[in-house]
Amino acid sequence: MAFRIARSVMPLAMLCVIGCSGLGSESNAQASQQRSVAAPAVPSAPPLQPVARPVPPRAQTPAEFAANDQQYPFYMPMQGLRRPANRFFIKCDASQAAGRPVFQGNDPAGLYGAAVGGYEFIFEARDRAGRPCVYPFAMMLPNINGDLNGTQYIFRSSIPGERAILRTNDEWAALPMRALEMGRNRIHFEMRDIELDLPGAIQAMGALHLETFGGTRQGLFTAVLRRVRIFGGKNAIFAPGGESMLYIEDSEIAGNVGSNVDQEHATYINGTLVSHFRNVTWKGQRGGGNVASGHQLKDKAYLRIYENVTVSNTPAMGSPSAMPLIDASSFGFTWSDNLHIHRVQPLQEPRESLVDLRSEILYGNPEHYPWPTIAMPDWRMPANPLGALDKVYLSVFFNTTVSSFRTEPYVFALRPWGRGYEPGTATVVGEGMTTRAEQRAVSLAFNTRGSLAKVFSGPGWTYANPRLPEDALWVRDRDTFIRHALGLIGR
Repeated sequence: MAFRIARSVMPLAMLCVIGCSGLGSESNAQASQQRSVAAPAVPSAPPLQPVARPVPPRAQTPAEFAANDQQYPFYMPMQGLRRPANRFFIKCDASQAAGRPVFQGNDPAGLYGAAVGGYEFIFEARDRAGRPCVYPFAMMLPNINGDLNGTQYIFRSSIPGERAILRTNDEWAALPMRALEMGRNRIHFEMRDIELDLPGAIQAMGALHLETFGGTRQGLFTAVLRRVRIFGGKNAIFAPGGESMLYIEDSEIAGNVGSNVDQEHATYINGTLVSHFRNVTWKGQRGGGNVASGHQLKDKAYLRIYENVTVSNTPAMGSPSAMPLIDASSFGFTWSDNLHIHRVQPLQEPRESLVDLRSEILYGNPEHYPWPTIAMPDWRMPANPLGALDKVYLSVFFNTTVSSFRTEPYVFALRPWGRGYEPGTATVVGEGMTTRAEQRAVSLAFNTRGSLAKVFSGPGWTYANPRLPEDALWVRDRDTFIRHALGLIGR
């Protein structure tokens, strides 16, 4: 897609004047109303809305759920995947009686601890009385071995749309996906209609631990979660950085149980390629009394897509977290529509931001980023940043709602960049000592409403309800936004 780029560069002093005169944290209309109460009312256009997409009818039957399960995000290359070589069916009543998995037919014990060619575990959805089956254990999985390219690892209920429940107090309980030395391989993980209820799992890094390492740019690990509920672990979901894409829909992430509450989160996504969430609720991050505690969603993916996502600091254990509910990165790209944020009062004074776009650490592989992530002498923000949105790291938030115990000072914070890294680390130094003109990140918000005083905090190139030039309207379109972000890195 061709974009018209603003080429003029203004002096630094003039850029600062522009930033202070309405191109900053709030829209021009808002700023003018604050400057002059007596100014005549000027009709304003409705806030920009995202491109409307047809919503398929909600699935009602197992057949309809199964048909939906064959649909994947357009950017996930699903061709070339092999049917799992190993397939196991876990029986409900027999497993409950034995307190361990009892299999119908094939038993993974025959693999002697190592699976070649992928595997699929199918959990019987109902017990003999027709109730949802509760399995009193977490799975012990065979190690992954042999040729990994094109392999799939699937965990699902026997009835699409009906959850099977894995419930235990084991402190090491988890469902781990371990594909070490991934290299250039294409690997796929899927979990459908499974509930992980692991309230004692204080040792596991994640109740769901997507542990893939060693991938190169040609390799790709995808993980798709549908209609799941996850509770437990130091992080309910933990995804290390790598050549990974995570898609979750129609699910609930119900919290974590780790004891190091400041360093553990309901979900921790490290420097992955994509995190894409649709119709997902986060809550239950474990608090620790009068301690700030962690985040509901710590998301450091290069590209983040949030569609009808709800995030609440309502705890499952302990007191509510006082931290921002979403801790993301100012590096990379975010597109959000219908993000709902709910904050209840914590014991500690709450941190002011609800969605914090931070810049003090680079989490992902540097090759994931098309431009520098620190201030560089060859970059100055053009005179009209809204005409150069295809040249910057960009976050766009449509229709965010805020419900809070107080009027929040602001919703979004775009943190200033630094000038370099501590030697041998990914930690940024000189953060906040750069000028606004040196920042290469822009954040836009449209139709933000609820318990808030203003949309953005002060610093950074941020705009609430701006009027975009014609050649910037591509940001409305989710798919165009995704193609732009991934196209910059050849994905």
